[in-house]
Amino acid sequence: MTSFVPAAVPIAHWGVIAVFALVYLGMFLGGLPRLKLDRSGVALLGAIAVIALTGMPLEQAAQAVDLPTIVLLFAFMVVSAQMRLGGFYTGVTRHVGALPLSRAGLLAALIGVSGGLSAVFSNDIVCLAMTPVVARLCLLRGLDPVPFLIGLACSANIGSAATLIGNPQNMLIGSVLELPFGAYLREAAVPVVASLGLLWAWLAFGPGARGGAPEPLRPLGVAVVADGDPPFDRWQTAKGLAVATALLLVFLLTDWNREVAALVGAAVLLLSRRMHSVEVIGFVDWQLMLLFIGLFVVNHAFAQTGLAAEAVSWLATQGLHLAEPGVLLVAGTILSSLVSNVPAVMLLLPHLGADPQQAGAPVTLASLVVVWLLFSL
Repeated sequence: MTSFVPAAVPIAHWGVIAVFALVYLGMFLGGLPRLKLDRSGVALLGAIAVIALTGMPLEQAAQAVDLPTIVLLFAFMVVSAQMRLGGFYTGVTRHVGALPLSRAGLLAALIGVSGGLSAVFSNDIVCLAMTPVVARLCLLRGLDPVPFLIGLACSANIGSAATLIGNPQNMLIGSVLELPFGAYLREAAVPVVASLGLLWAWLAFGPGARGGAPEPLRPLGVAVVADGDPPFDRWQTAKGLAVATALLLVFLLTDWNREVAALVGAAVLLLSRRMHSVEVIGFVDWQLMLLFIGLFVVNHAFAQTGLAAEAVSWLATQGLHLAEPGVLLVAGTILSSLVSNVPAVMLLLPHLGADPQQAGAPVTLASLVVVWLLFSL
């Protein structure tokens, strides 16, 4: 197999290549050494650097950002924030914890609930809201909380892969590949349900499955309800569920623009006499938004160097097409493990769309992306 030797790179491109390398080193490390930067900060500074180095017009930088993804991401963060402030997540978790179930049954209920919620609402907010309640309930019942918290984290990630709104990378996949919502759901359902079942079996019957006290008990000072938990608000919860249900029906049954529909839903939730808009918007993950915007600009500048296209073409000459299931699974798993899922998806998607072998089956390839996302949890 011949090695990849890129064509002569113009001097003007070396700065962009260096910035691209530093940005993805930051994605790998979670920041840059000796600098108080997280991934979002690295991506933002990288975008500023490539704009300054290349003299890229701001209009071109703006066009590099996939606006539908940003809009959808913002809208569903608002929906998720509404549900959290209404006490929905903590209320559901307490209800599940109060069920007269065995350890395995409780694990199954928790995995099913968190996976189902994450398919519609933000998996990050689901984990953030449910984690303290799950930990307290486990202590209350005399159970080791670690397997339950692992189940919560993994099932939230797995469940979020079931729909095109479950997590940021799926929103990007759906936007770039213009996938139909229902068709994607049908393709993703099998690996998602199978993965949830395997997760439950491992945690319920795998090594260390019998940790914790055999009988429920109440440790001193442990309470199910903590002062920081939002109280359950029936009206605010019903309002959020009504908007989320309406949006799902629009996505499944109509060809209306998903981003516009989601924005309208977010606007309905922000119209409130009880809940101040600053509270709801405060739960929007602005750092994640900046991460997306910065990476869009950096990746666009790097694409202009032609090196990425050359590398993909060289791989094709070696018989490695990104559209092939095995190649996509391996490439996606490696990249997502190194730089996390969002940057990995952003790197791969443009070249999946350009691959002629992929043109006839975008939904199938999107489901393959789901598979390697599950393997990279």
